[in-house]
Amino acid sequence: MRKYFLNYMAKEIKFSLVYRDMWQASGKYVPRVDQLTQIAPLIVEMGCFARVETNGGAFEQVNLLFGENPNRAVRDWTRLFNEKGIQTHMLERGLNGLRMYPVPADVRELFFKVKKSQRTNISRSFCGLNDTRNLELSVKYAKQAGMISQVALCITNSPIHTIEYYLKMVDEVVAFGCDEICLKDMAGIGRPAFLGGLTAAIKKKYPHLVIQYHGHTGPGFSVASMLEVAQAGADYLDVAMEPLSWGMVHPDVITIQAMLKDAGFKVPEINMKAYMEARQMTQSFIDDFLGYFIDPGNKIMTSLLVGCGLPGGMMGSMMADLKGMHSAINMALRNQNKSEVSLSDLVVLLFQEVEYIWPKLGYPPLVTPFSQYVKNIALMNVMHTLKGEPRWSTIDKNSWDMILGKTGRLPGPLAPEIIDLVKQHGLEFYEGNPQDAFPNELDKYRAEMAENGWDCGEDDEELLELAMHDRQYRDYKSGVAKKRFEQELEAEKLKANAPIVTTRPVLDMPKIDVADMLTKYPNAKPIQSQVRGKVLWEIDLLDKSKAPTIGSAVKENTPFCFIQTFYGNEKIISPYNGKVLRTYAKQGDVVQKGEIIAFVE
Repeated sequence: MRKYFLNYMAKEIKFSLVYRDMWQASGKYVPRVDQLTQIAPLIVEMGCFARVETNGGAFEQVNLLFGENPNRAVRDWTRLFNEKGIQTHMLERGLNGLRMYPVPADVRELFFKVKKSQRTNISRSFCGLNDTRNLELSVKYAKQAGMISQVALCITNSPIHTIEYYLKMVDEVVAFGCDEICLKDMAGIGRPAFLGGLTAAIKKKYPHLVIQYHGHTGPGFSVASMLEVAQAGADYLDVAMEPLSWGMVHPDVITIQAMLKDAGFKVPEINMKAYMEARQMTQSFIDDFLGYFIDPGNKIMTSLLVGCGLPGGMMGSMMADLKGMHSAINMALRNQNKSEVSLSDLVVLLFQEVEYIWPKLGYPPLVTPFSQYVKNIALMNVMHTLKGEPRWSTIDKNSWDMILGKTGRLPGPLAPEIIDLVKQHGLEFYEGNPQDAFPNELDKYRAEMAENGWDCGEDDEELLELAMHDRQYRDYKSGVAKKRFEQELEAEKLKANAPIVTTRPVLDMPKIDVADMLTKYPNAKPIQSQVRGKVLWEIDLLDKSKAPTIGSAVKENTPFCFIQTFYGNEKIISPYNGKVLRTYAKQGDVVQKGEIIAFVE
């Protein structure tokens, strides 16, 4: 058996600790900067990491929500790794930068300059649709700033996403000048043999390219995938460490190191004393406050993800969606003299619906934010079909933007029925480059900084935060963010220590009331929260709007209310024209993702 592995004896595999993503895949927040600087020496002392993922994604937003300066957090967190020769890397979302919606080109350019000055070495850039047009500027600006440009291929499993498909994408980003490729297996559904074949094909065509594999453990493929890509020529593997490995997160470095060592690869040794101390310290962060915001469901793996391909981190919010609609669906079924469904039945129905509609929507890779869009459409389809209504009756604005091509080109063709829906709604497909729809804005934000007397910061890093996360940055500067976080933490502590934990009734009213509305008003349409958070009917920094009264007019594609989330305030846009039949949540009420907050007709 050892003879079989002799070809790999000379091959060295290096490890990257995805310390940021470990937390992001587990719960709502990441450690504060004082905690990060405490753990950094132990990560170095473990001696097995060539790279550490330090920032990106929601990292800066979380610091703003703590009331912390995100730029100090990045600089202090990356300092020791740079001093010790460990590379730091970050995640950015191409056209969307560090946020969930598009970023103007001048802000994107400044972003890379700032991150380089903060000593982040590698930019891992991805487009949720694998549209290389959204990645061209990421590569260009990263290289201009002196960073290593790593382009991530969003891995999924479909007839469209073949080795040839991904090789074409690699050809295009190599032409842009990228230095490395990441196989971003965000849902962990990439089949091991496929990933090995893709790695081998890339290495054969571009031997100089560094390849890094990133795979979540949710459905259980990623350990086998790591062995396959290592044998095919991968250079780096993303790993986690206890107590935040496995579940919906990533494999633990101990397991992966032992597996590869046995297979004959050259792998670094692990200082187990330092590992145990880092493990204990990470647990102390959980015990301090971060554990209040960790979803227990994210500690569990499930093979149910194999079929639908949804990212494991969505499971918690998905269950909240289903719980919020369960009673209303069953009431509608009873009114049709049909059998009720259990919550488990609904889970299966939702997974089956995702599998059904995903090809019709052009096979968008199920990664942020497109995984949310597909899931939202599937969820509404389940509700409507169980009520005896047609599919596609409710599609939110963000999902329409995806369908119409406003955020990038879909990998596959839309089904004829979706094209017919576009015509029926009088909508038009967007044919241009997505970036062109978002004009430069830095001058506007410079003027705001000057008007408020705010310093633009070292290398314009404070200007970047305002331009990238304007709402959260204003709340940080005003002190509102810190106060809000402290109140939220106190509420979570009280809830955790309560002798009896009671769930807030859906909409603060008897559950039967929702079903009654659907029965009394057959044309009633729900307005639902697309995120979990606090309902705000009045926001000083954005708009001033009172809760609409019964009978008041509602306009399609206009803000209905706002939801205060962990990353800022989200507008809830009405998908309909009509009048308000009823609102439920009061100012400050916490609603779940998918929860109905009003009915209109």
